[in-house]
Amino acid sequence: MLRRLLGLVWRYRLACLRVLLLQLLLVTLNLSGLRLTGLGIDVVRHQFEPGSAPARWPWGWQPPASWSAMQCVLAIAGGILVLALVHASLRYATTLAHTSLSQRVLLQLRTDVYEKLQRLSFRFFDAAESSSLINRAAGDVQAVRVFVDGVALKIVTVLISLGVYLGYMLSMHVPLTLACLATTPLLWTGAVLFSRWVQPEYRRSRELLDDLILVLVENLQGVHVVKGFARQQEQLARFEAANREVREQKRRIFWRVSSYQPLMGGLTQVNMLVLLAYGGYLVVQGQLALGAGLFVFANLLQEFASQVGHITSIASTVQNSLAGAGRVLEVLDAPVEITSPPGAQRLPRARGSVRFDHVTFAYASGPRVLDEVTFHAQPGECLGIVGETGAGKSTLLGLLARFYDVESGAVLVDGHDVRTLDLDDLRRNIGLVFQESFLFSNTVAANIAFGYPQAPLERIVEAARIAAADAFIGQLPKGYDTLIGEYGNNLSGGQRQRIAIARALLLDPPILLLDDATAAVDAQTEHDIQLALRQAMQGRTTLIVSNRLSTLQRTDRLMVLEKGRIVQQGSHAELVRVPGPYRRLAELQFTDLQSPEEAALPAS
Repeated sequence: MLRRLLGLVWRYRLACLRVLLLQLLLVTLNLSGLRLTGLGIDVVRHQFEPGSAPARWPWGWQPPASWSAMQCVLAIAGGILVLALVHASLRYATTLAHTSLSQRVLLQLRTDVYEKLQRLSFRFFDAAESSSLINRAAGDVQAVRVFVDGVALKIVTVLISLGVYLGYMLSMHVPLTLACLATTPLLWTGAVLFSRWVQPEYRRSRELLDDLILVLVENLQGVHVVKGFARQQEQLARFEAANREVREQKRRIFWRVSSYQPLMGGLTQVNMLVLLAYGGYLVVQGQLALGAGLFVFANLLQEFASQVGHITSIASTVQNSLAGAGRVLEVLDAPVEITSPPGAQRLPRARGSVRFDHVTFAYASGPRVLDEVTFHAQPGECLGIVGETGAGKSTLLGLLARFYDVESGAVLVDGHDVRTLDLDDLRRNIGLVFQESFLFSNTVAANIAFGYPQAPLERIVEAARIAAADAFIGQLPKGYDTLIGEYGNNLSGGQRQRIAIARALLLDPPILLLDDATAAVDAQTEHDIQLALRQAMQGRTTLIVSNRLSTLQRTDRLMVLEKGRIVQQGSHAELVRVPGPYRRLAELQFTDLQSPEEAALPAS
């Protein structure tokens, strides 16, 4: 994982190098400011104690002999002021460069995760919770961004600062430097041990946050169920429990961090005691200047301790980053199972021939959903698919649109295995209406034209008319420009379904798949849609999943599925005459239509 993250840093190497160069300049200016301050102290000391060693001016420069001590101090103060102004300017430039890099990384990561999610197959989404994916795309990418600017860049900055400070201290007095930094190996050892100690806690924190988001998302989406069963208090308790677990986990992490940082800080203060004892002795013996020596050394030691303190915070940050980065990389590294093969065959406009040849399929490691399914739908044929819940009806449609790949056998369109076709071409030739229609937060026209955004309004209106949606759309406040709420919550179920049908018909696909498309509409609306669909199905192959006789009796041929196998085929008129699952379905629905007196009569 570290190699992947470092590769991400290398991707932004120029921006990172710019930030590091600015940081190096800031460190140099800090040293220069300290050096001038120490020089001022030595000038003042020599003025009041002529017997002390004279101030040693940097870079071999000496002030004119005519300058008084006050003029020297004013010159030094002027130099410090200039350095402060330059330092402020560089600090501003560094902040801009750092922020720009941080936002570039964050923007690109979110784009990469979103783009990868668009290409992943349905198997990935079957195994992943939507709340976890939302948290990864919105929250965990922040952890990767923090690794770039809060770990990688910070580590290099700290190492540069430590190197500069160490080199300067060694140039001043080697034995004093070694004595003051004797505890440094303990600090590095502590950082390594702390990282191993806290990493599992950060990983667990991410998982608990996923659970919290899941509870929130489920309650927002199922608010009607919650209120309908008066379960607000129970759901509030559930949310509070999840929230409390997150808080307790964060508390455990903060306790470990809070225990670690003071311990490391205490070790750095030991160094200051050594400096006061040993450094003070050297000043008394005249081996070290008070200002340019002890004062500067004390400040450098404080800066050194501060940088080592950054290492302790980095040790915590890196574990948090790795926990989040691992979850982001799980998405970015997930295999894209459904893709167009190299040299994929193009399919500009299909004739509509559909063949399943001994198709077997199962979800993940579960039982077989389809088992040796074989059938052929001729171009322009309307094929009804009947079966109990779990028989494999919707799965069959998903295999044709290549949402999944078969385990064995083949699905063919116009004689071509769908796995050899260009994926976008295949799906543009298929219009699909799901059992539960999903609409986007956009206008009615934009939802109908989702698959063909450039469609003129005339085609959008025509598709809506065929789907029996034009009448109710005309009654909306702004007609086709009316904004649909989230999930289409300002429309009825039947209205959402008719817009979804219009969306499929707009593409004028040669193959039309209707997954119980009229299940959510009333009898009159179903009748209107069926009449409209007769015209829409002319010249196109249509596969209809339904258990409603009013829909099935209008098909050319019926296919009955049981436990993933085809057990009956034929027309409605043929199948109702022979014993079997279709006749039982017809009898059940016919019984439902009878009055209680008629249903009680014995069969003749």
